[in-house]
Amino acid sequence: MRSYIRILVSLLIVGSVVACTNEDQSPNYVPVEQSEFRTEHDGKQIDLYTLENEEGMKVQITNYGGKIVSLLVPNRNGELGDVVLGYETGQEYIDGIASLGATMGRYANRIANAQFNLNDSTYYLDENNGAHSIHGGEQGFRHQVWDAEQINDQTLRLTLFSEDGEGGYPGNLDVSVVYTVTDDNELKLEYSASTDKPTFLNMTNHAFFNLKGEGEGKILDHELYVDADQFTPVDSTAIPIGELRDVEGTPFDFRETTPIGARIDADNQQLEHVGGYDHNFVLNKDSGEMDLAARLIEPETGRIMEVFTTEPGLQVYTANGLTGEGNQVGKGGHAYGPRSAVCLETQHFPDSPHHSHFPSTLITPDDDYSSTTIYKFDTMD
Repeated sequence: MRSYIRILVSLLIVGSVVACTNEDQSPNYVPVEQSEFRTEHDGKQIDLYTLENEEGMKVQITNYGGKIVSLLVPNRNGELGDVVLGYETGQEYIDGIASLGATMGRYANRIANAQFNLNDSTYYLDENNGAHSIHGGEQGFRHQVWDAEQINDQTLRLTLFSEDGEGGYPGNLDVSVVYTVTDDNELKLEYSASTDKPTFLNMTNHAFFNLKGEGEGKILDHELYVDADQFTPVDSTAIPIGELRDVEGTPFDFRETTPIGARIDADNQQLEHVGGYDHNFVLNKDSGEMDLAARLIEPETGRIMEVFTTEPGLQVYTANGLTGEGNQVGKGGHAYGPRSAVCLETQHFPDSPHHSHFPSTLITPDDDYSSTTIYKFDTMD
């Protein structure tokens, strides 16, 4: 009889804990299980790693492409919700949208005509964006299985060796990204790399954010602030034309907090070129200096995300190319359509190897690469 009572009490306690946990989570939250990620790709093990702090913030990352799979942060009522688009299984990441939450390299964004000159040699890159190269080509970092070391409950280190000639780029490259969830509800990303030959490198993370919750509709009512007086206009193929253009008097002026949808459909050639925002903003800071780059506010849930970075640029992308069909159906069967998320990608400028007045992305054996970005979460009253 006593054994029966002990079992009954245990069940009641477990049920109470589960109930409390569920109350703290958004009803639309889709759990992602580690068991669904354990598979092999190119002879290496894909897995899922979880980081969390005592405040309840929780981030899940897969070593396939260094991708952020889920990111749980509280709303103004303390309910946790997942604010990044993604998938529920490792195989879906292999088959799905390559950029969802991914670590980008060797070169985040585009390089015109898939080639560049360096030290009197011409290097030919993968053409995977029309005539251009994007995000490191067909074997970019987002397509590779990284080595993983979970340092503690709040820190994960991913490392990758990129061979000389991979994607057309010169130099053997040793790359590391350290992900840390801090007690201040920050996700810190620390990038580093070294090479044995001069080469170009530009890394970022391509998380698709929706602060209402992933799958919860469009982000047009999200309010955005970007600390940038200029942006880099593009041609009809999204390649920078080399100009640094003032944002004043244009739909690209986010120096005062403005809803993303307020001017996204304005009669403006730059918006028409890419179907919305997909542009690099020139941050009002020195490269290498850590400072606030952007702030994103979602009025309904009260969630706020601030972006701090050492990078000189920020790509604002409003998911114009998503369709919500086929492999663009993600967690919980949510269709990820156009403008269902916004990416705030800290970076050096696109196509900088062709524009000497852009901040340089050249690294050498004597000059290692380092970059830090912080996504800090808070709520409004």
